Amino acid sequence: MNYKYILFFLLGIDAFVLLTQTTQLSISYHEASMLYDKFSFLQGIIKTSLYFFGQNDFALRLPMIIFHLLSALLLYTISKKYITNEKNRLWLILVFVLIPGVISSALLVDSAGLVVFGLLLFVYVYENNSRIFLYVLLGIYAFVDGGFTYLFLALAAYSLYIKDKILFIVNILALLISVYLYGFNTEGLPEGHFLDFIGIFAAIFTPILFIYIFYILYRRLLTKNIDLLWFISFVPLIFSLLLSFRQRVDVEHFAPYLIIALPLAAQTFYSSYRIRLKIFRKKYKILFTVSLIFLLLNSFLVFFNKYLYNVLENPRKHFAYKMHIAKELADKLKKSGITCVHTNDQMLKRLKFYGVTECNENILTEKDMNNPDAQYATISYKNKIVYIYNVTKINNL
Repeated sequence: MNYKYILFFLLGIDAFVLLTQTTQLSISYHEASMLYDKFSFLQGIIKTSLYFFGQNDFALRLPMIIFHLLSALLLYTISKKYITNEKNRLWLILVFVLIPGVISSALLVDSAGLVVFGLLLFVYVYENNSRIFLYVLLGIYAFVDGGFTYLFLALAAYSLYIKDKILFIVNILALLISVYLYGFNTEGLPEGHFLDFIGIFAAIFTPILFIYIFYILYRRLLTKNIDLLWFISFVPLIFSLLLSFRQRVDVEHFAPYLIIALPLAAQTFYSSYRIRLKIFRKKYKILFTVSLIFLLLNSFLVFFNKYLYNVLENPRKHFAYKMHIAKELADKLKKSGITCVHTNDQMLKRLKFYGVTECNENILTEKDMNNPDAQYATISYKNKIVYIYNVTKINNL
């Protein structure tokens, strides 16, 4: 059987589902800020996509979907070193594309998807190309995004472990450049956010998968079965956990590094499975089946998230609320002949993407959801009102 055809079929379905989801989301304030504020490498990529495909949600999210698909291909290639059986490698890719955090990074315009791709590309280059090209790639990463800072930290530790002085010096220099350009957040009074941090990690990966990956990394530390992937995953994880004892940590900066541990987790799982007699493999089958069920349920929850509004009393508590409303609001405003408004800065920046600019002629205000009024217009999802607003025209004469 040619498993590569199955791989591309799987990724084709994945791409189709992700592309259909672009019509279900609006640009968030964070994404709008990335697009319109200070220039970044990712901003340049997104603006290039918008230039060729027009100002729409498809063009906005297409680069992230491409990064995601390329990441899956790189993961499949890299995992060959750890999983020789192609069928098992396909299972690994299926798990990868179903991880809630991976789905989010494939749809949301954020550095997480770029960092995941960059980390997998680095591992591939490290194992297949010359050191000069590797050093050039690390130099590029130092300027591309601050999310690679922890890669340099991990590689510095790895270079000490394998006693590679040149690699150590290159990564220390890259680390200094990255910290200089993007800074390092140590603001605020010492506060404990450890449990919250663990909870978010568990939500990103699902609890079973997160616990298992953490267990594998710890187990390999005890057995000293550590390599490049282990350092890239373990060092940022431990650093983030220690940092969470002092301050609130942005999980999206560290989650990509844990994804790199998937081949290690799969290798350990399949090795433990194979060495046991068939009558003792049942618990492994149950563990994998339950994990896959959780991943599927979380994926359906992400893809059909608008139905959750029907069970929430307050729409603002919806986990994707910040990714909704703006597009529908802009469409309704333009259908009413309104192409500019004055409202709060966050919504104003989001509406700008959909062609509604700022002016003082029309005042857009939001109504309290608990006090609906007939004079206010509404936006609904699945027959549930999620946003009530009013536009007041100002007569400047």
